[in-house]
Amino acid sequence: MAELAALDDPRAREVNARHGDDHGVNLTRLREVAKRLKTQQDLARGLWATGDSAARLLATLVCRPKAFERDELDAMLREARTPKVQDWLMNYVVKKSPHREDLRVAWSADPDPVVASAGWALTADRVAKKPDGLDLGGLLDTVEAEMKDAPERLQWAMNTCLAQIGIGHEEYRARAIDIGERLEVLKDYPTSPGCTSPYAPTWINEMVRRQEEKQAKA
Repeated sequence: MAELAALDDPRAREVNARHGDDHGVNLTRLREVAKRLKTQQDLARGLWATGDSAARLLATLVCRPKAFERDELDAMLREARTPKVQDWLMNYVVKKSPHREDLRVAWSADPDPVVASAGWALTADRVAKKPDGLDLGGLLDTVEAEMKDAPERLQWAMNTCLAQIGIGHEEYRARAIDIGERLEVLKDYPTSPGCTSPYAPTWINEMVRRQEEKQAKA
C-alpha cells in the first residue's frame, strides 16, 4: 500500500476522476508492480479488502481467478463501483472463472444497473465467442425495449451486445442495425480518427466490411 501511495500522481487522479475513477496510479507502472509480485492469491484478497481502487486493480492482476467462489465474485462485483475496477475485475477475473455463466444469468436480471451492466458485458462476450444456446432474438427484444432509457454503463453493455449480434449473426443483422438506427444510442459519441464508432449500425457495418475484406484476400 505504501508503494502504491508513492506511485499516486495528482494529475493522473484528476484525469481519472473525469471518467468516474478514484485512483491516480499510472496503469503501466501498476502492471510493472504486478509483474514483479506474480500470482499471490492471499495478497490479492488482502489488497481487495482495503477498498482502495489502485489496490483492487493490482489485486485483479496478481490473483488466481479460478480460486474465487461464486458468492465471493458476486460480492466483489457489487463492491467494484468505479468503471476501471469493474472493467478489470470482469476481464481479468470473472471471464476466467468457472462461475461466469451462472453469474452472467444472475447479474443480467439484477435490479442494480451497475450489476446488470456486468451481466450484459458477459452476454456480449458470449455472443461473440460461444453463442450456442443463447436466445439472440430474445436479447434483441430486451435491447429494443430497454436500452434507450438505461443508465450509462448498462446502456453501453447492451449496445455492445447489440453490435456483437449484428456482427456475428447474419440472420439478425438487419434487425440489429434497424434497432440501432431507431434508438440512436451513442450516435453522436465522439470518436477519434481511425477508430470505429460505438454507434451500433456503424460498428456492425464496419466490422462486417473488414470480415468480408479479409475473406476476399484469403
